[in-house]
Amino acid sequence: MSGTTPSNTPTVVKLGGSTVDDLADSWWDDLAGFGQQRPLVLVHGWSKPLKNLGARYRDPSAILRDRYGNQSRWTTPEVIEDIKTVSAELAEDVIARLARRGITSERLLGSDGLVTAGEGERWWWKEKQLVELENLVGPITGVDPAPLKNLQPGHAYLVTPLARNGAGQEVNTDADRAAAAVAGGIGAEQLILVTDVAHLLIDDRPVPRITAEAAAKFRDKGATGGMRKKLRAAGEALDRGVDRVVIGSAPVTELVAGRTGTVITRT
Repeated sequence: MSGTTPSNTPTVVKLGGSTVDDLADSWWDDLAGFGQQRPLVLVHGWSKPLKNLGARYRDPSAILRDRYGNQSRWTTPEVIEDIKTVSAELAEDVIARLARRGITSERLLGSDGLVTAGEGERWWWKEKQLVELENLVGPITGVDPAPLKNLQPGHAYLVTPLARNGAGQEVNTDADRAAAAVAGGIGAEQLILVTDVAHLLIDDRPVPRITAEAAAKFRDKGATGGMRKKLRAAGEALDRGVDRVVIGSAPVTELVAGRTGTVITRT
């Protein structure tokens, strides 16, 4: 790709679950060209395909808020299986798109030795009451890069961001934060968060570049919804040694070059 220097340092790209179907062929062409120059690890979300699976996933009661204000999908063993079902279909599509463009790839469940999680919160708000619920969600505590045995240009891993907790259970994790943890765990130079917005906006103005400290302040005081989670993930990636995080909706080479999107750095 023009402007892309070959490197053996991996890049992690998080694909939003609501964006995969809307990415143009030219976007995939660009990703494949980038992937010919350096190892790729793709981490995908599943929000849109899971909502399309059934009405239960579109019901607001499927989302819980804990006593600290953190939101989570209410995840039971049945939900884990549904996540795996829709993720397998999504993975088949992504792997086929890459194969047509000369990139070999393989799918890896985070719960198959890649991502570990700690004990999850048990107290959640449900119908305006704080109740104790079994929710198979846990904070990420570690990444073991050993399963990523074939990190090289021309090959990509597609990671489904489930994790395994200390009790051996498969648990749900936030895909942005999982991508941040994986990026730090494998020594990635950069994390690209592909979403459906072109930039971080502050006071309705696009922000081309921002420090981690300023991003954290905005996250806690002005950001809402999905952007708040992305800014938290960006901070965690930088804390884990990733050089830069880019948020945007453009082709990966455009985001990497800083021609569009929002670049977040430590200083």
